[in-house]
Amino acid sequence: MMDEELKCPVCGSLFKDPILLPCSHNVCLACARNIIVQTPEGETLAHSRASNSDYDYLDMDKMSMYSETDSGYGSYTPCIKSPNGVRVFPPTLVHRHCSITCPLCHRSVSLDERGFRGFPRNRLLEAIVSRYQQNHSANVKCQLCDRNPVDATVMCEQCDVFYCTPCQQRCHPSRGPLAKHRLVPPTQLPAAGGQQMPAATLRKQGTCADHDTENFSMYCVNCKTPVCMKCLEGGKHGSHDVKPLAAMWKQHKCQLSQALNGVSDKAKDAKEFLVQLKNMLQQIQENGVEFEACLVAQCDALIEALTRQKAKLLTKVTKEREYKLKVVRDQITHCTMKLRQTTGMMEYCLEVIKENDPSGFLQISDALIKRVTSSQDQWVKGALEPKVGPEFDLTLNTDPLLQTIIQLDFVQSKDIQETPLLKQMHAGGLKDTESAGVETATVPPAPLLQLEKCCTRNNSATLAWRVTVSPSNPIEGYILELDDGNGGQYREVYVGKETVCTVDGLHFNSSYNARVKAYNSTGVGPYSKTVVLKTSDVAWFTFDPTSAHRDIVLTNENQTVSCNSYDDRVVLGTAAFSKGVHYWELMVDRYDNHPDPSFGVARINTMKDMMLGKDDKAWAMYVDNNRSWFMHNNSHTNRAEGGISKGATVGILLDLNKHTVTFFINKEQHGPVAFENLDGVFMPAVSINRNVQVTLLTGMEVPKNFKQQ
Repeated sequence: MMDEELKCPVCGSLFKDPILLPCSHNVCLACARNIIVQTPEGETLAHSRASNSDYDYLDMDKMSMYSETDSGYGSYTPCIKSPNGVRVFPPTLVHRHCSITCPLCHRSVSLDERGFRGFPRNRLLEAIVSRYQQNHSANVKCQLCDRNPVDATVMCEQCDVFYCTPCQQRCHPSRGPLAKHRLVPPTQLPAAGGQQMPAATLRKQGTCADHDTENFSMYCVNCKTPVCMKCLEGGKHGSHDVKPLAAMWKQHKCQLSQALNGVSDKAKDAKEFLVQLKNMLQQIQENGVEFEACLVAQCDALIEALTRQKAKLLTKVTKEREYKLKVVRDQITHCTMKLRQTTGMMEYCLEVIKENDPSGFLQISDALIKRVTSSQDQWVKGALEPKVGPEFDLTLNTDPLLQTIIQLDFVQSKDIQETPLLKQMHAGGLKDTESAGVETATVPPAPLLQLEKCCTRNNSATLAWRVTVSPSNPIEGYILELDDGNGGQYREVYVGKETVCTVDGLHFNSSYNARVKAYNSTGVGPYSKTVVLKTSDVAWFTFDPTSAHRDIVLTNENQTVSCNSYDDRVVLGTAAFSKGVHYWELMVDRYDNHPDPSFGVARINTMKDMMLGKDDKAWAMYVDNNRSWFMHNNSHTNRAEGGISKGATVGILLDLNKHTVTFFINKEQHGPVAFENLDGVFMPAVSINRNVQVTLLTGMEVPKNFKQQ
């Protein structure tokens, strides 16, 4: 698993002379020379493409680390010419007009006058690769021999397969597309020049790239890199926060170890979870067989009427079982993949911790700590819980009489137990309902919700129901219950004899669960099935003639309002809001003699014979042809330039998630957020006089240029 961490993203082989890029990723030194981009002064991109037509160059403007348009990230597209899906460019002389793009994160960085010497050598990774290859090279057998495999003589780094000489000549000839593959002896180490690198060389004390004769002795906290004493004496790190190298080495090792402990615990839980899922497969199989047997027994007990439905019911059980099996198998596959990735990273980190090179460790420790921490975050609580249970939540309700048996179906509950009627049928069968010995006085059965008649409109919901079987005692009434729209407790919203009920004043863009039960002199019957009713996402409403001032005139199906008085008069909308985000507009149809109409929201008991906003029950913006003000409780604030004219639109955004009101003119936000800390029930409102006529526009989306707070 760890070998994925030890392979170069460019060539796909084990790292050879790896260098550490500023983004904390690694590439082989030779591969780095192949992916540089040369941008000499005065040479255009077209000329580069013309002179090197065999290669697919990147856009130079997108390669710059300091580009304002891409913030240092270059354009990157895989090239089919590369062995590992990465762009490969011809070797060039490295100078200050060259840049290199990381093949993993695609971040580009320009090379300075030092060229590749400016990138530190990842000695820890080089040592781990060397040790890894030594441990995996002894007595390696050919992987393609049919019988009695012999020792391998070569290994293909791209195919990751060991061959003996005959198998290599037969299965992996050095021609065609395989000519570019690198065949190496199994015992060869990834050292420079193909020579075996001594362990002492791999653990050589790190020297400063800027001062070749100086060893690393301190750690710059600002730059997160080891430095030497000359870097501190008048160098670029002189004013930075520096700490002893050994102390920071121990500190970062401790941090990485602590992070690994957390990931190790999650990996252990994941292994136990996999065992649980595999055991669940068998349980689901057994429970499925058992459930099918019970189902067949019930169907046979109901004689000929049930036989026509038996095949359909068995199909549903099979589908339920296959669904559960598929979900569990998918979870096993997903969890196995995550665990494999996590285990590989853990093995790599443990190898890093074993190294005794402080400076080399600190070069990569920050990136490893972040990776380990983020890996731990992916094992959230829900990731290690089964998505389905081994039980089959299907129960066959056999209470209805034989004439309704064709309507039998599963119910999603295990609370329904085998009734006395079914027990008698199982014992010897029934000839008619009289021989069942049913009690003469029983509670009413569960009502059946008539889904075709249940509906929602805006923030109102209508429900209808009926009872399929007449009880011995007459039904005296029904009790309708709804939850709070957030999955909370149920509350009674209707008690009476009617079988149709409309509930008003619900929240917009909410889902309500509804259920009903019947009662008589014997007691209260069971609940019906639960139905989910979703209210409208946005509000559609008109002006309310019942609450408007008597001088208000409504036309156009109560969507257009005018006034018979020179004084300001108020009219409210028919919608009441207490939750969610709502936006509506008013179009100015007539605007004479520069009046001051006022737009906003109000309580239902706001004053109707004065300008909107003059009392403490309204929050509004009044506006003329040049400017506007916000007004509440007769307090004027935030004068803003810009007014309205005929044809203009005034928008009101009521955000009850943030408890604010914001105004718009011609879909542009007008002034800052007008009012904050609003709580309660609010209704759309407007005040006009006889010089103004406006039309209401509802069910609209929030303007795209709204400035989020």
